[in-house]
Amino acid sequence: MTPTLLTDTTSKGYDTGSQGSHNIAKGLPHPHPIPQFTDMMEKRKWMLEHMACAFRVFGRKGYSVGSAGHISVKDPVTPGTFWINPLNKHFSLIKASDMVHVDDNCNILPDGNQAAVNAAGFSIHVAIHKARPDIAAACHTHSTYGKTFSTFGRELEMINQDVCIFYKRQVVFSNFGGVALDEREGEEIAEALGANGIAAILQNHGLLTTGSTVDEAAFLFTLLEDSCHAQLLADAAAASGIKKQIISDEVADYTCKMTGDPESLYAEFQPDFELEVELTNGAFLK
Repeated sequence: MTPTLLTDTTSKGYDTGSQGSHNIAKGLPHPHPIPQFTDMMEKRKWMLEHMACAFRVFGRKGYSVGSAGHISVKDPVTPGTFWINPLNKHFSLIKASDMVHVDDNCNILPDGNQAAVNAAGFSIHVAIHKARPDIAAACHTHSTYGKTFSTFGRELEMINQDVCIFYKRQVVFSNFGGVALDEREGEEIAEALGANGIAAILQNHGLLTTGSTVDEAAFLFTLLEDSCHAQLLADAAAASGIKKQIISDEVADYTCKMTGDPESLYAEFQPDFELEVELTNGAFLK
């Protein structure tokens, strides 16, 4: 991927240079560039394998809650369609062959798993994919710290380096209307994301992240969940009188630009991919 050129320099002298995973690699090129494909069927296979891995990672981290939670990825072969997980299958058991291929009317297409999908999940994901052509993948679960922090209906503060990836790219969706069976609920979530949002805190509900690859969206979800956990701990400490130090806008913006691009975020997920291959002997690839 060609780095995105940035030419500004901050008042502190930070040279933003160009975005990309080269910013974190020194001595040799980064070991995990985003692969490029000329064969879209090969890209689909790769995409489904990485989608299955995202579920395994989510399962390992304890994000699977009954029928709640879903990941979707746009199909690179057939425009206007996407892949999503089957209803009521534990994240830790999901394989690439379990994914269900649907169109924007939720017709189950014959080249994927023939299984029911989560109705609320479909409503959310179809709306996001229609509203944001730049989004290839989206993740949503009812993870513990995410749904806990969501009860406050507020954004995360810039209290550490990691959360700066969400600087001015997080939104709060406050119009919770119960389980999102109504298509309008999904459309409102997509509207809340706006043109540039990469993450949403769904008040009284959970978390949602997006990306140009499923790897990016999945890494962002784990980061958002960890950031909610850190925020809750910091708020609890602050309640006892310890003052929080908030990162300045300038430093948060610089950190976001240097570590929050699609190439860098894709690369951040690859250690988890390699771990899941090792832990499962590649079972999720089937």
